[in-house]
This record gives sequence, structure tokens and C-alpha cells, in this order.
Amino acid sequence: MRAWWAQTRAEVRMNIRRGETLLLTIGIPVLLLIFFSLAHVTTSPTAHRINFIAPGILALCVLSTSLVALSIATGFERSFGVLRRLFVTPLGQRRLIGAKIGGVLVTEAIQVLVLSLVALALSWHPRGGTLGALEVLALILLGSAGCAGIGLLLAGQLRAEVNLAASNGLYLVLLLISGIVVPVSSLPSIVRRVVVGLPSGALAEGLHRVLGQGLHPTTADWVSLAVWAVLAPLLAARTFRFD
Repeated sequence: MRAWWAQTRAEVRMNIRRGETLLLTIGIPVLLLIFFSLAHVTTSPTAHRINFIAPGILALCVLSTSLVALSIATGFERSFGVLRRLFVTPLGQRRLIGAKIGGVLVTEAIQVLVLSLVALALSWHPRGGTLGALEVLALILLGSAGCAGIGLLLAGQLRAEVNLAASNGLYLVLLLISGIVVPVSSLPSIVRRVVVGLPSGALAEGLHRVLGQGLHPTTADWVSLAVWAVLAPLLAARTFRFD
């Protein structure tokens, strides 16, 4: 437990000190929140755009931190031999992956706080009440575990440069088709059918329902997120290569 906690704190410190990570996890989401809330470049199913955009940007934070930032940073650590040195310490493989996911969760807590304050300043009125807040917490935890598993799976299999391109490409695709800033109703019908099967899509849909409409996530949302949260980290742990 001490080794896991020490590595988790190290992961958080590295996330805060990396300028490129701060840009990806804080800078870009804040800019997108302000831009899409004020500019009418996409349709909005709610009367006030911020009530649709804010939940989607929270989902984007999970995607950018737990998948993209984690995958890229881990990929280069693996390429530079850092992970090979950690592997021979008492930390081990499973606790290393657990520490990285723990670091992601702490970073996301900071993101949610910052984004919520900015959204409230833009007249966001979240719905859902106390129960909704608990559902949002559960959605974010499950979505983070699933996306982190995918990110670590890529980082543990691909060369650092290939992983960089793959992570950024996947980020752009999921941003466009997951209902994060573009309403799912605006997407082609064939895309709408598979959105909920993606961790980012199920997360965005769940957050939109709770915070934007005051409803509960659907059973399909919960099942999709739970499956990804279990299978993706397990697959990453079984296939991760340290060199």
C-alpha cells in the first residue's frame, strides 16, 4: 500500500508540473467550454447552451486525462526505460497501473472543480440534486477506469511515437462521435446505435441526462461503463509490456 500511495502522489505531481498535460487537461477544456457556450456553431437540445455543453465538457475531461494524457505520458516513460526500472521495485505491475489510475482520478477532481466554477460563471444550472451528484461521481469513476484501461493498453503495446498519433487520433474521433459537444441526435443513425457502446459515449450520455435533464442514466449507460471499467484495465494489466 505504501508503494502504491507513493507512486500515486508522484503521478499527481508529474501531471501538475507538465505544461503540455495542463494544456490538455485544463486549458483546452476551459477554452472549448467558453467557445461552444457562446458561439452557435452546433445545435443544442437545451434552451441555454451552457446546460448542454457543460456536462459534455466534463466527459471530455475524463477522456483527455484518463485516456490521452495518461497514454502519451506512459508511452514515453516506457520508451525512455522509466517503467522498466519501476518494474523491479516493490511497486510491481498491478500497483503501478493502479497508481496511474489513482493519479488520473485526483487530476480529474481538480478538472471538475475548475470546469464547474467556470461553467457556473457562465450561468450553468446543473440539475439532479444530491442523488444526481452521486450518480455523476459513479459515472466519472467508471468512465475514468474504462478510458484509463484503453490508454494503458495502447501505451503498453505501441511505440511511443505511434502511440502519440493513435491516442490523439482516437481523441478526435471520440470527441466528434460521442455526443460530447455535438448532440447525438445530429449524428447519422448508424453512429447513434454504437455511441452508447463506447465508454466516452455512455459517459457523455449519462452526464447529459443527469446534469442537463434531471433524469437517471439508462441501464445501457451503466452496463456499458461497467463492462469497460472492468475489462479494459484487466486487459491492460495482462498485456502491458515494460520494455
